[in-house]
Amino acid sequence: MFKNFIKVSFVFFVIIIFVVAVFRTIENYAFFAKADTGLLEVDFIDVGQGDASLIRTPDKQEILIDGGESEKILEELSKIISPFDKYIDLLILTHPHSDHVGGLNFILDEYEVGQVLYTGAIHNSPEYISFLEKIKEKEIVLEIVDHPQKIILGDDLFLEIVYPFSKENIDSSNLNNTSIVAKLAYKDTTFLFTGDIEEEIEEAILENYSNLDVDVLKVPHHGSDTSNTVEFLDAVQADYAVISVGANNYFGHPKNIVISRLERGNVETFRTDLQGTISFSSNGENISVVTEK
Repeated sequence: MFKNFIKVSFVFFVIIIFVVAVFRTIENYAFFAKADTGLLEVDFIDVGQGDASLIRTPDKQEILIDGGESEKILEELSKIISPFDKYIDLLILTHPHSDHVGGLNFILDEYEVGQVLYTGAIHNSPEYISFLEKIKEKEIVLEIVDHPQKIILGDDLFLEIVYPFSKENIDSSNLNNTSIVAKLAYKDTTFLFTGDIEEEIEEAILENYSNLDVDVLKVPHHGSDTSNTVEFLDAVQADYAVISVGANNYFGHPKNIVISRLERGNVETFRTDLQGTISFSSNGENISVVTEK
């Protein structure tokens, strides 16, 4: 009888453990479900020295712009979206430098991707070649972006390609200046994604685009002083700026002069090296922000 009691107790214990495990899984899933608030959410992801931005629309679309350089993008994405969610609607590569394209190879390995946009810039790095090979192998729709256009994402929500202006802008001698620049607009709130464009392209955009005023600016080229001219920052008139940058990086980004320019413009500035992933939410009228650290 004592042996039967032990067996019953053991079975009961196993059932308890199983129930607790299931409850925790459901609880974790509920956390991600709660994140579905009907808001536009934009996360500037801490991938070290590189760029990665995730857009989550009120209609539950997920758009990833760049992926940093390494597998770190997978770890950081797992903090933001459900582990059961393995589909990305649209992936955008601004330009093929390794700190933007490298991590996308891991994304293509782990996620199903609906469509990829890129400029078609020519580059022979292993990371870029692997990226293009994976897209071909998986038969993902691949579209070249070489002129301004609007991508409608929902009611009062669109992503506008501001740059490049034409095929002539895809000059692979300076890959930074082939970067896709895109403006995300949700009702009265706006975000500007700038890749690694430098002063020359900032000036060209100012000459060709009349409505550059936005709420949130992804600071060009990790806060480099080859970008972020006074004229460009004044025209953008951002309330918030995000610098995606690695701690103690070799390049010395962000440059002090860029920080000073943002301060003089009364722009509230966030840095992924200091604050981790920076997350913005918009209801179309107001924007709120939280930081990981």
